[in-house]
Amino acid sequence: MNIKIDHYAIWCNDLELMKTFYINYFGMNSNKKYTNSAKKYESYFLTFSDDSSARLELMKRPDIPENKNIRGFMKGYAHIAFSVGSEESVDHITEKLRHDGYKIVGEPRVTGDGYYESVIEDLEGNWIEITV
Repeated sequence: MNIKIDHYAIWCNDLELMKTFYINYFGMNSNKKYTNSAKKYESYFLTFSDDSSARLELMKRPDIPENKNIRGFMKGYAHIAFSVGSEESVDHITEKLRHDGYKIVGEPRVTGDGYYESVIEDLEGNWIEITV
């Protein structure tokens, strides 16, 4: 049996802006938007340019309630981590996001479990670890 993570899904308020964010900062590619008019549901699947199998699904539907919690500190999924290959890349992407006005939740550092990482918030407050 070969088990792997297929995709991670995020409910979004602004589907188009979220798609643009992940494409611009993490080099992802998008499929054509899927729309189900009866359910007022829209989604995109984003993939990495290196053809890795893990995908990110961005979804929108008007009846999904807003999450008022601090995203990284609530029960359930806390964050998604993107490996960018080097400490220099972690630093570079973190600084680019800072320069563009995104919130840096955790500065680049070596964590207690040995990762070199930073933590940022995407446009809608979801936490992303940027790791080596």
